[in-house]
Amino acid sequence: MHFAEARDGVKLAYQIVDYTDPWKKAPTILLQHGFGRNARFWYKWVPMLSRHFVVLMPDMRGFGASREGFSLSGNFDLPTFSSDLDSLLDAAGIDSVHYVGEAFGGTLGMQFAAEFPKRIRTLTLLSAPVFLHQKVKDIFALSEGSWADAIRARGVKAWAEGTNTVSRFPTWMGQGFLDWYSRELGNTDTETLAKFTEICSAYDQSPFLSRIKAPTLGVYSRSREEQVDLLRKHVADVTVLHIDTEYYLLYQIFPRACADAVMHFAAEHEGIVLGD
Repeated sequence: MHFAEARDGVKLAYQIVDYTDPWKKAPTILLQHGFGRNARFWYKWVPMLSRHFVVLMPDMRGFGASREGFSLSGNFDLPTFSSDLDSLLDAAGIDSVHYVGEAFGGTLGMQFAAEFPKRIRTLTLLSAPVFLHQKVKDIFALSEGSWADAIRARGVKAWAEGTNTVSRFPTWMGQGFLDWYSRELGNTDTETLAKFTEICSAYDQSPFLSRIKAPTLGVYSRSREEQVDLLRKHVADVTVLHIDTEYYLLYQIFPRACADAVMHFAAEHEGIVLGD
């Protein structure tokens, strides 16, 4: 575990995993987690990616191990998250990355790519909303009044259990995985996650899309066509991969297909051939 200091003093945790050939200068893939998650949720991806790329996994402020110096009374918004990534890359001594964001992590990536274009070699958006539909917020509210109310009333773990197979995962993922996911998400501070819903309920990243210059890969289920249409309309260089499912956490449901797409997309733009 490594730590970088944000501009306001918050300690930002990140992990680096590197099993590339030591005589080569391998490019870096940054894996950014989404809503309430942390770097641990990428466990399926690391063995696949780390043979060919240096894998960098941050914990967003307030989540995972990025809690030292953090307070909900301080900076907690998309511009700050974007600035945090810039500070983290400085601390890690990395000029630019292939950015991969799942769900909100991809939403953040849209802004980061627009604000810090020199940091982004390619951008991959895994089920990343440009904006969040009201029907999604209603699903997550669980008839408790609001999304935040549901998290506060039930606690994070029970809230996750109540929403896991509504839109996040198919039941065939297995009870063992679903229990692990709920338990791991349940380690997140309740008030931090409830406050985070306010950010997720309000963002609209449309103004950033035309400013994204990096080659962009969007991986989406076919139920997210409205989001995909916005990318196609406004992002200069975008490729879309559809996966045939109604559920949205594709990076967990189909990790091999998603990771392979990311690796080959990044390798193509590096001009390298993936070896053994």
